[in-house]
Amino acid sequence: MTPPAKSGAAAERNPAALEIAFDDNRLVQELFGSHHSHLARIERSLDVGIDARGNHLVITGDDDAVTAARDALDILYTRLRRGLAVGGADVDAVLRMAAGGAVTDADMAIRIRQRTVSPRSPRQAAYVRAIDDHDLVFGLGPAGTGKTYLAVAKAVERLVNGTVDRIILSRPAVEAGEQLGFLPGNMREKVDPYLRPLYDALYDMLPAQQVIKRLESGEIEVAPLAFMRGRTLANAFVILDEAQNTTAVQMKMFLTRLGENARMVVTGDLSQVDLPRGTRSGLRNALEILDGVPGVAFVHFGDADVVRHPLVTRIVRAYDRAESSRNVGARYEAGEGDG
Repeated sequence: MTPPAKSGAAAERNPAALEIAFDDNRLVQELFGSHHSHLARIERSLDVGIDARGNHLVITGDDDAVTAARDALDILYTRLRRGLAVGGADVDAVLRMAAGGAVTDADMAIRIRQRTVSPRSPRQAAYVRAIDDHDLVFGLGPAGTGKTYLAVAKAVERLVNGTVDRIILSRPAVEAGEQLGFLPGNMREKVDPYLRPLYDALYDMLPAQQVIKRLESGEIEVAPLAFMRGRTLANAFVILDEAQNTTAVQMKMFLTRLGENARMVVTGDLSQVDLPRGTRSGLRNALEILDGVPGVAFVHFGDADVVRHPLVTRIVRAYDRAESSRNVGARYEAGEGDG
């Protein structure tokens, strides 16, 4: 048996290659993947060569890429030793972590009884750390970066652990293309579609019966932003989603609800504002006003942090390029590009 280095791998380096041996043959099969599919994924992503013989590997390539591959395998092996699954998506996530210089995702794992949620990029790890260390955190960036999902996971973790008494999830019910007054149903039926993504995240974290029970007891509350006025939110984990669609007045109202032993996370994407033309986003306003205020953290996600289907990353980048081109064209037409 070869003694593990770090969290499970022993290694000898030379300038162009790294040899690794793992000490648990059962876990090695899961680590390498069916027909070595996980190793192939690492090879393609980092442009390295991996030669596997039994529980031994030799990684060849540029020094930085070899180091990143070693770190990725070390993280995956640690996950397996902790009883966590490793699939293709986990391999991709750990590759992002290793490429960003993150040594392990295990310390940042969010544990909810039988469920464990781990950051899937260095920026996600920074976001989770910020939520642990600050009373107010702003998570900003495009769709698919895990802003809301991770915030809900942290909220559920704290509720289950008894750190907070309740979770409050809120969204502004902004009318995008349809007027609320013309939608069928009572007020609850009108606003629930706006809050559906928050319900989806909850049901992904907890069994359905628990979600229903906690909603009925008031331990979990999902409500439109307008319902927050006049309240003090103490002993709670409070999340405001889609905050780019708040006005400056609404944002100030929400932020000043923060009570004793409360944690607040505000998420949004300033490229997706649905407010009427000429209305300034309360999220943008808050970023400017609260910059440098102690106890407030800002985490900015980019397209590299998108953890949905790989095509989503390419879609986000394509839209960003188109937006940049439009902005350049507008400046040129205004006479700013002549000099």
